[in-house]
Amino acid sequence: MRIVVAHNRYRQAQPSGENTIVDAEIAQLGAAGVEVLPFLRSSDEIPSMSGAAKALLPLSPIYAPRAQHDLDELITRHRPDALHLHNPYPLLSPWVVRTAHKHGVPVVQTVHNYRQVCSSGLYFRDGMICQDCRGKVLGVPAIVHRCYRGSRAQSALMATTLAVHRGTWKSVDRYIALTSGIAAHLQDYGIPAERIVVKPNGIPDPGTPAPLGDGFLFLGRLSPEKGLDLLLTAWRRHPDGALGPLRIAGDGELRPLVEAAAAERADVTFLGPLDRAGVRAALDASSVVLATSTWHDVLPTVIIEALASGRPVLGTALGGIPYLVGVDDPAGPAGWVVPAEPAALAAALPTARSGAAALAGAARARYERTFHPDVVTRQLIAIYTGLRPA
Repeated sequence: MRIVVAHNRYRQAQPSGENTIVDAEIAQLGAAGVEVLPFLRSSDEIPSMSGAAKALLPLSPIYAPRAQHDLDELITRHRPDALHLHNPYPLLSPWVVRTAHKHGVPVVQTVHNYRQVCSSGLYFRDGMICQDCRGKVLGVPAIVHRCYRGSRAQSALMATTLAVHRGTWKSVDRYIALTSGIAAHLQDYGIPAERIVVKPNGIPDPGTPAPLGDGFLFLGRLSPEKGLDLLLTAWRRHPDGALGPLRIAGDGELRPLVEAAAAERADVTFLGPLDRAGVRAALDASSVVLATSTWHDVLPTVIIEALASGRPVLGTALGGIPYLVGVDDPAGPAGWVVPAEPAALAAALPTARSGAAALAGAARARYERTFHPDVVTRQLIAIYTGLRPA
């Protein structure tokens, strides 16, 4: 089996779980005997482009001629069985779907965000969930509010791109929804249920979990939609030290907020950005991992890392978090989900601390059943096998 994996990598300066997942998926497919033909571009290429190429860059989300030319050549030379698309923006363009179909090559897309509808991809604006563009032919609210890169002109271009490519997205042969929430989003967009498969990402097995540590860990981007203000507000409703330690790791625009909390309370520690060894150590030292997003977070990888490490998760009932935690898993959940409200989160913190040991085994078992790379790679190969030529 020969598969083209197409992805526009996000800038290195912008930590991207999507880049990490694509790299891991390519490696897992290769290990399973699939011949992978990477068709990758990177936004880091943009500064070194020629003046002429940069002049055409604003049109790339709609139609990227160089990418179509290169994909034409790749397909003609290798005759792949399918093209698997991840992020097409800005250097690939959704037009790669049409290019593949021109050659009779079926297309699979993994949906990592809400950008079929939302110019930012987040359904989140000004600190709140926003779905103002949902159901609209042209996302005028995105233009008014400068939702794409803070620019009205770039937002207008992205909104136009989404309008132009509605038919392109409707022609994709198979969608991979990372969670049941994304499957519902795609159906709302008009994709038939029979063309959607729920298949989450997987991460490498870290091995037998270490014994539970103590306290809570928040690990992720320090940005408003990740719910840091919600978390700290809920945490302050308990006396200093009553819940054990709260460790916060990561970096981002809300770093000063976290540093102030760590200076204010002895039970809050800011770990800063961590490398892989640091992440491993932080997980081992904790007993519960927090996922307090205030947007419809699609698939926060930190939850899968927590489950793989045998750490139950306390999260908000938004986006893919309930699915990841397993609230509908017949075997039982691997944590707790609550409304994204300070009172609800504050009430759940002591419950999670006292119940962590009872759910540690369930957390690891859910990882092994659902997110282990062997499991998700078998699912992915089955999706490819089930395709028919466009």
